[in-house]
Amino acid sequence: MRLIVTGGAGFIGSALIRQLIAEETSVTVINADKLTYAGNLDCLESVASSPRYHFERVDVCDAGAVQQLFRRYHPDAVIHLASETHVDRSIDGPAAFIQTNIFGTYTLLEAAREHLASLRGSEKARFRLLHVSTDEVFGSLGSSAHFNETSRYCPNSPYAASKASADHLARAWHKTYGLPVVITNCSNNFGPYQFPEKLIPLMILTALEEGPLPVYGDGQNVRDWLYVADHCRAIRRALAGGRVGESYTIGAHCEKTNLEVVGQVGLLLDQLRPRENGKSYRELIQFVEDRPGHDRRYAIDPSKAKKELGWAPQETFKSALRKTVKWYLDNLPWCARIRDGSYQGERLGVLR
Repeated sequence: MRLIVTGGAGFIGSALIRQLIAEETSVTVINADKLTYAGNLDCLESVASSPRYHFERVDVCDAGAVQQLFRRYHPDAVIHLASETHVDRSIDGPAAFIQTNIFGTYTLLEAAREHLASLRGSEKARFRLLHVSTDEVFGSLGSSAHFNETSRYCPNSPYAASKASADHLARAWHKTYGLPVVITNCSNNFGPYQFPEKLIPLMILTALEEGPLPVYGDGQNVRDWLYVADHCRAIRRALAGGRVGESYTIGAHCEKTNLEVVGQVGLLLDQLRPRENGKSYRELIQFVEDRPGHDRRYAIDPSKAKKELGWAPQETFKSALRKTVKWYLDNLPWCARIRDGSYQGERLGVLR
């Protein structure tokens, strides 16, 4: 199978490609990535020499380049991960999110539609486009409900609104043009190689520098945490067995407040890299002004994915967080190279 992965140099995309090359010997992966600040080919060093891996520097918004990509590789499937993803950045600069997440998705859908029209017989029957999205499109939950595939869309940030728009485009291209689309909406991912603007790696690296650990508002905002390797297994199941035109919510039944997550990161660092002064890293926690439009709680019911795809997470939050913290401690030179660029751990998404 020839598989195009857009955004394959990003956090989830690179984890997916590493997993595919290691575990699916019949799959050839074409990584199409623009290489923005969050795209890093270092994440794919372990597979770079594989004859089943190819990299193409492509902006998903460039219609000509995307069409050429399809014509050159003649894919059997596409997994669409190319996206601007950080909520705080979307508050500071929403234009990039509108461009990449909405117009880029439209451009990809049109190229896929043209490609599908060129296929015949079994090739046409097996072609799929998997659009990977987020639970943030559903907005904020109360204290007890869970998002599922029938949840109402109610995005509250520019990022969430752009991803909701992309979801609707993907669904419309299926309904209107017959494009064989499957959609997934996942909860908060974490794991190795994540760009350090995200909560867990930011807390790890900031703590090691003895900086204050900023927790937004009262720290009681709840997220449903999903280890990236488990998410990648879900994506593969959705591509292989998801029903065309359907969506699947992907989560690990792992709700944690932001304060709890930061505290657990601190405890692990206390064990694995104690501070010279003997104090706990948790003493570095500092409450700061909340993010505008900060959703209070996300949580996912993954029952449909479990029933139809046979998927369930393999890691607990405790085991996955330990692996993640240990990975960052063992790969500080990678982190240093990442932070030599435009992002140095500063606060983003503050309206002034």
